[in-house]
Amino acid sequence: MSQNNQPTPNNKTPNRATATVHAGAPSAKQGQAFNQGPVFASTFHLSGEVDDNVHQYARFHNPTWDALEQAIGALEQGRAIIFPSGMAAAAAVMTALVEAGDTIVLPTDGYYPSVAYAEQFLQKFGVTVKRVATVELLQQDFTGVKLVFIESPSNPLLDVVDIQKLVDKVHACGGILAIDNTTATPLGQKPLLLGADIVMCSDTKALNGHSDVVFGHVATNSDALFDAMQLWRKLSGNIPGPMETWLVHRGLGSLDMRLERMTNNAMAIAEFLTQQPQVKAIRYPGLPDDPSHAIAKQQMHHFGFIISFDLGSQTMADKFLANTQLIYQATSFGGMHTMAERRARWGTDDVSQGLIRLSVGCENKQDLLQDIQRAISCLNDKN
Repeated sequence: MSQNNQPTPNNKTPNRATATVHAGAPSAKQGQAFNQGPVFASTFHLSGEVDDNVHQYARFHNPTWDALEQAIGALEQGRAIIFPSGMAAAAAVMTALVEAGDTIVLPTDGYYPSVAYAEQFLQKFGVTVKRVATVELLQQDFTGVKLVFIESPSNPLLDVVDIQKLVDKVHACGGILAIDNTTATPLGQKPLLLGADIVMCSDTKALNGHSDVVFGHVATNSDALFDAMQLWRKLSGNIPGPMETWLVHRGLGSLDMRLERMTNNAMAIAEFLTQQPQVKAIRYPGLPDDPSHAIAKQQMHHFGFIISFDLGSQTMADKFLANTQLIYQATSFGGMHTMAERRARWGTDDVSQGLIRLSVGCENKQDLLQDIQRAISCLNDKN
């Protein structure tokens, strides 16, 4: 991937496709299915003294969880804990690791529900929430900050921070650095290898990839952090069901193939959009003149499948979306279907009224380009 403008990270992991296909699968045994089904059980036989090495009760653990946590942990190169949603995973990071009097730094330009959770439920217990833009993180003084929880690339403007430099700044002040890696996925970026303490991901998006499950995970190489977040899951009851867990594991197997198609499609579409006069601005880390390009090329394995572009007004953005035939209007991203939305409709992102976030899917590249070209041509129509 080093040719042209493809990323050339210094932590490249070989055989990613093989890893995703085989991650968490049992070793081969004669006559045994290599796709183990979900284990539906609330209780497990437990005789004698309590043994923490065996399954006890479904709020504590489940064999289906074990397989997926092993798979995700191998890809993240850490120990993974799964959750029933990305927000449950984010809440575990913030709730399990801070206490009254602590300060959390969150992004001004990241996933808004994470900020809303901290402001609505943590501030009232004496936690201070400070917000900083992604592009300003490396200029911050983190003295007295317990947890820095940021998103890179950010959503929806795709700003990227140099994670290794941020690690040095946060650790020098005694803080914990957590990275929301949802837009990149474990195959696109490995924050733990870059020095981050925790990586979190909404697996609802690309990791599962089929727009049919809500899910999330965290991973870390710190035993203390792992134990704290796992205990929070156990005592809060924020646990995933076995069927959802099994579906995510099944979806994980095709992640590398899907990402290859999605990111190739995204690059072609981004290059096309730069040539359209109706597009007032565009953000995609794969474009050589994008502000995020240099750092993304250094620390990421691919440039992602999300493009944000500005058509100048709400009217133009709505007209574009209304004239697409292959693009679903939806607020999620990372699925096999191409999805888009005008982000300002939520009122939570500091973006222009004409900004569209486009999540590029697995459709044929030429079909998508033709659909987008047709929708853009409709913007010149006076009707």
